[in-house]
Amino acid sequence: MCGITGIVNFADDMRSQERNCRKMMSVLARRGPDQNGIEVFPEAVLGHTRLAVIDIQGGRQPMKCRCGGEFVIVYNGELYNTAELRRELETDFEFTTHSDTEVVLKSYVKWGEDCVNRFNGIFAFAILDRLRGTLFIARDRIGVKPLFYYESGGTLYFASEIPALMANPDIPRVLDSEGVMELLLIAPGRTPGSGVLKGFKEVRPGWCGYFTENGLDLHEYWRLRAWELNETFEDTAAHVRELVEDSIRRQLVADVPVCTFLSGGLDSSLISSIAASEMKKQGKRLSTFSVDYKGNDKYFRSSHFQPDSDPEYIREMAEYLDTDHHWTVVEVPELVQALYESTQARGLPGMADVDASLLIFCREIKEHGTVALSGECADEIFGGYPWYRDKDIRMTDGFPWAQSTAYRSGFIAEKYANAADAQEFVYSRYRETADYADTLPGDSPLEKRMREMTQLNFHWFMQTLLDRKDRMSMYSGLEVRVPFCDYRIAEYLYNVKWEYKDWQGREKGLLRKAMEGWLPERVLWRKKSPYPKTHDPAFLAAVTAELSGILAAGTPLTEIVRPEALKRLLSGEDHVQWYGQLMNLPQTIAFFIQLHHWLTFFDINA
Repeated sequence: MCGITGIVNFADDMRSQERNCRKMMSVLARRGPDQNGIEVFPEAVLGHTRLAVIDIQGGRQPMKCRCGGEFVIVYNGELYNTAELRRELETDFEFTTHSDTEVVLKSYVKWGEDCVNRFNGIFAFAILDRLRGTLFIARDRIGVKPLFYYESGGTLYFASEIPALMANPDIPRVLDSEGVMELLLIAPGRTPGSGVLKGFKEVRPGWCGYFTENGLDLHEYWRLRAWELNETFEDTAAHVRELVEDSIRRQLVADVPVCTFLSGGLDSSLISSIAASEMKKQGKRLSTFSVDYKGNDKYFRSSHFQPDSDPEYIREMAEYLDTDHHWTVVEVPELVQALYESTQARGLPGMADVDASLLIFCREIKEHGTVALSGECADEIFGGYPWYRDKDIRMTDGFPWAQSTAYRSGFIAEKYANAADAQEFVYSRYRETADYADTLPGDSPLEKRMREMTQLNFHWFMQTLLDRKDRMSMYSGLEVRVPFCDYRIAEYLYNVKWEYKDWQGREKGLLRKAMEGWLPERVLWRKKSPYPKTHDPAFLAAVTAELSGILAAGTPLTEIVRPEALKRLLSGEDHVQWYGQLMNLPQTIAFFIQLHHWLTFFDINA
């Protein structure tokens, strides 16, 4: 994986922008620590920082192609059907590298924007066509790889991350009332396409388009579509097994060591099992990695959302697969400190300790490998979350993981409080997404609602988790691939009836049945447990002390947040979930620590 950036204007001379582009690249150096490159043209400056995974010597960027013109690409991603595309392209082109970058570039030269419909992978890229005076930009269907932009005065600035845009002195860092609403009513989620700061935007998943002298014009090239699927349960399970196995095997291809996350849950265990089997065929032993917290053996308490802890299942899987297993054990002081660094990595306040612990975890994994596979997105696609299965929650007219708008609105400072109706701000975004779900005339009320639930999770909750995984991993130059995000799996499962997904009344029952034989029965049928977090009361005490100190010293936080609401929060009286089961009282306090750091570190004008 890599970092990409550029400054483009087809009317003015951009050669003077090299210094600013290099400033943007410097922020992305963590995404691409192995190589960097820059190309300067009268109409554009394109920059690239590379994490070398495929064709380490030949895949340098920006990459050029002179085929009836001059095309230049900066690309971040991995194609999992590179071999098939290359064979098809070899009738028209000679290849000088083994990289997927060259395949992407020549696919565009041959097929134009239709190339994106032929890709199976995770990507964000920009291709400059110097002859025609266009810049084509695109993002993968699911939204695994990021691409942000800012457009002003005929100039397009783009980058893999928000901090890279903020590093350009020509781009103002202004937080307006809409940005405040994003942070205090929706974060750590984001409205699709929003970059929170004024004028900052993100290319949406499954979108592409052109920047020309007339400006930027983006459009959707892919979405979840409804179609009739008349298969038996047995045929459906066989189809799922084939898709999942193929996706995992495709994503094991690399010229550097590949490892896996292992939580002891269904998704990561399946990926690890198939990966271990493939590596064993090559005479290799899979490395697996797990995270835990000091004291969790003492402080863990079973709950509806987290019925049991992970370590015993992790040990069972590591022994079952005979992996080279590694543990990262996080302690409270380093977790609190990582709240700051994880904010810098995300470029926004995020998921508090859930972000911070992953940042620490990925840093440890990077000591052993460059590519890891992780189990994100199976829950969204196969219906694993409680809100899919709880009849009351799933029929609630609103985001199922965010039912705290009234509580959140109480934190908004007076000067912003009247800028928008809080309930309407959140509800309109919910309704727009739910109404966008593609349905069939014959769908029952239940099937229609489950399509809406999938759409909501796909464009909101899943994007938050993908943001987290990309930023926390790439901050240490670790590439994390997510096999369940294969668009073929998403398209197919969108049209599988709910009674199949909910087989035997179990969350992800279809996936469990389809993958029988890959896991011990106890792990295959283990009840879902979320990403682990600390249960040590010392964390609550530490973040309370940290935020108290910040408020006592003075902070721009109180320009957008009511001080009295923060004081009430610190008193421990509030017990409202900020963001589903992932963010309770300690995490809410930690979120405001992150918000303070974001405002001060990036010098945000609020």
